[in-house]
Amino acid sequence: MNFALYRELLAVQPIRRLLFVGMVARIPHSAAGVLLTLHIVLTLDKGYAAAGAAAAVMTVGIAVGAPWRGRRVDIVGLRRALIPSVVSEAVIWSVVPHVSYEWLLPLVFVGGLLTLPIFSVIRQSLGVLADGDQRRTAFALDSIATEMVFMIGPAAGAVVATSGFTVLGLTVVGVSTSLAGLFLIWFNPPTRTAAQTGEGEADQRHAAEVAVISAAPAHLQEAAADLVPAGAARAGAARAGGGRAGMRGRVAHNFAWLTATVAAVFAVAAGTGMVLSGTDVGIVAALETGGHQGEIGIVFLFWCAASVIGGLVYGAMHRPVSPILLLLGMAALTIPMGFAHDTWTLAFVSILPGLLCAPVLSSASEKVADLVPEERRGEAMGWYGSALTAGVALGAPLAGVFIDGTGPSGGFVAVGAAGVVLCLVGLLLKAVRRRRVAV
Repeated sequence: MNFALYRELLAVQPIRRLLFVGMVARIPHSAAGVLLTLHIVLTLDKGYAAAGAAAAVMTVGIAVGAPWRGRRVDIVGLRRALIPSVVSEAVIWSVVPHVSYEWLLPLVFVGGLLTLPIFSVIRQSLGVLADGDQRRTAFALDSIATEMVFMIGPAAGAVVATSGFTVLGLTVVGVSTSLAGLFLIWFNPPTRTAAQTGEGEADQRHAAEVAVISAAPAHLQEAAADLVPAGAARAGAARAGGGRAGMRGRVAHNFAWLTATVAAVFAVAAGTGMVLSGTDVGIVAALETGGHQGEIGIVFLFWCAASVIGGLVYGAMHRPVSPILLLLGMAALTIPMGFAHDTWTLAFVSILPGLLCAPVLSSASEKVADLVPEERRGEAMGWYGSALTAGVALGAPLAGVFIDGTGPSGGFVAVGAAGVVLCLVGLLLKAVRRRRVAV
């Protein structure tokens, strides 16, 4: 292990600034979920089911919007791609606290759809600014920063909400996130190397030319046909005949980066989100059922601190570890949390799966950055974020169903076992594929 990599990495000003901006920019949205939930329950006087539905709507918006937002970064560059997010964050989250629940739902969906793509932008830029062992260290630091954000943000949101300031809190979330977007536009971290940027601009010009031609009105196309020689017209007709095949080819080319290995990494991301959100719900249920809800922070502190330590160790390693193996370990070690019967036992048992949390996220991000070419990396990171978000959306209700049916322990066992099965299936498919290649 080489912990000096951290010193070397943080000595690079663009990387140091990017990590700091990424951490600060994530804090408002990490508090948004708690603020939105308590605003619906306390201010609008709705139930937790209504609050959960709003959170689900926002999550769907984020999952749908992430790939599209990432692709916009690839096509038009970071600055232009962030403008809709900067505007929508300030406007939507300033309006949400002042409307009824019926209007809140479509607003939070649009808010999720146009959310500032801070997670994918930071990962994409780190993939450009760092390479080799530095890239692993950079992604580990980003995962550690994310853990620290989720130690600070939700706790701060809960304090603001329970003090009766949900309207002010949600407004501050929007304004703060918008300001973070403006700072990113000013800072403009690189999302491609210089060579790839030049190629990307040429591709954009070509795409614009094709779009102009394709969008010509029918009567102009007919007028143009009169000016085209017969031979050229026949050649054009022949080319037009292959239009559909060409379109299919372009679609296939657009997703050429989505290999089986990349898809497997997305599956790992979804599995990670599922295990983490299910564990989150399980911790709350276990302590609330036992009347120790005031001690929830103790378990989260141990769990998140272990993740920070695990991330520091992983970032200093000389060799990467497969994300599917890291998820397998984390999922398997989550199951014993279901057999803890008091706060301190649960806190100590949470250390083992916690140690693998940041390494899983770091390893998966590194894998995507290694496998996907730069000109498609923004879109790929968007899909990676969507997979993680989808897993988070799945994990909470999965754990909830088993908690309602078998008690608090059922949530840990359910998501842990589901994560183990996912990994074992992935490893089996990988082994079969290798055998076929060998034959």
